[in-house]
Order: sequence, then C-alpha cells, then structure tokens
Amino acid sequence: MSINIRFLPDNVTVDAEVGEPMLQVAERAGIFIPTGCLMGTCHACEVEMDDGEAICACITAVPTGRQELTINLYFDPNW
Repeated sequence: MSINIRFLPDNVTVDAEVGEPMLQVAERAGIFIPTGCLMGTCHACEVEMDDGEAICACITAVPTGRQELTINLYFDPNW
C-alpha cells in the first residue's frame, strides 16, 4: 500500500510503501535528516509527525493505516 508523505517546512511530497524505512523515504525525496547513532538513542534524527508525536526517523518505518502523513523537520542546533 502506498502512502503520500509530506515533509515540512519545505512542503516536499513523495509516495512511500508501508514498512519502508523513514530515512530511505526522506533520502529519496531529497530531504536531509541528520543522524548520529542510527539506533534511536541519540535522537539526532528526531522529527515530528502530524499528530505531534516525536519519532526517531532512523528506527521508524512508514506506518500502516494511513493514506497520507506529514513529517515536520526540526533541527537541534546542538547537532
């Protein structure tokens, strides 16, 4: 199943498959999400979903049960 994912603040959209790694989707869309440990521990890749939930993009896959998803990118100036 395909899901339309929109990355803010640049308003870039891309189609993704359920279960596809979020970092892979972002890269395909030309979106840079910084990473650190790639295990979800350091939170360098933390982004916010449209429902306000913060996720670590390095360990999160495209979820089921949605037709579209908005990801808010924000950057920690300490990284």
